[in-house]
Amino acid sequence: MRQTIVSTLLVLSSMAAAQVTDYHAHAIPDSYRELVAKHNMLLDEGFPLPQWSAEAHLQMMSEVGIDRTILTIPAPHPFFGDQTECNTACRQLNKELAALCLTSNSASGLTSNFQFAAILPLPDVNAAIEEAKYALDTLGAVGVKLATNVYGQYLGDSVLDPLMEFLSERQALVILHPHKPSPVNEKVMHQTPLAMQEYLSETTRTVCNMISRNVLARYPGMRVVVPHGGAYLPIAIPRMRSLYPVMRQNGLVGEIDFEANLNSLYFDLAGSPSDETIRALLPLTTPDRLLYGTDYPYVAPKVIKANIERIKQHLPNK
Repeated sequence: MRQTIVSTLLVLSSMAAAQVTDYHAHAIPDSYRELVAKHNMLLDEGFPLPQWSAEAHLQMMSEVGIDRTILTIPAPHPFFGDQTECNTACRQLNKELAALCLTSNSASGLTSNFQFAAILPLPDVNAAIEEAKYALDTLGAVGVKLATNVYGQYLGDSVLDPLMEFLSERQALVILHPHKPSPVNEKVMHQTPLAMQEYLSETTRTVCNMISRNVLARYPGMRVVVPHGGAYLPIAIPRMRSLYPVMRQNGLVGEIDFEANLNSLYFDLAGSPSDETIRALLPLTTPDRLLYGTDYPYVAPKVIKANIERIKQHLPNK
């Protein structure tokens, strides 16, 4: 059973294919770090931003055998109460990532390369749509990154429907990432850091919220990447299914097409998933929808390399 599961992981994560793509990795430009520091938010997620450089990232990719990385900006989201500042910051960051992809890929001398998923200036939905258009059409973004929530504006909220409609029409790649929940119990967060547990709850909460409003079924063009092995969705989805009839009967939810919602989802395997995690995911999805992810630079290169080697040991000889 172990060899079957781990071999499946490797095929899905494209480790056995012509190219290995990392769907879960972050860029931390100086401009982003400076903006977060300006607002005294460096520890807002409960842990400091790690050091990052394009050169070190590309070198790590080359050493462990990753051909392509889709970069995203991490948490916290650059909205600190001033929408104009957020709009400006997102435009600047997207331009920086676009330029980084061009210059690093041509100048590094390595075969590994960067692409990026754009950050959008939510909570302003109209500004987010305009930034998505600019990033996709002008800057060459391969998709967009969406936080699970932006200070209480959760994915699945009806106010976001115009953005979902646009992303569906564009058949966009949408990379989700958990952010600090709103509200949050600070005492619990201090005792149990977000990355340890609450990020999984936050991802599950958000995707379930989208499903409960039938968002993914109503806007089926999106390809939505759920992080960290699907978080708690393998437990939450069966429970949603079982409670749905009585919830619908009592007018608490509208129509939910579970199969259509799940059909939009892909799952990255960042976080060193166990065989049990992968086994739990497979009833929700198919092997071709499991994607590779490193969570660099939050995960050290030596850990990434060890994980890849562990996986390769279970590949069938070819």
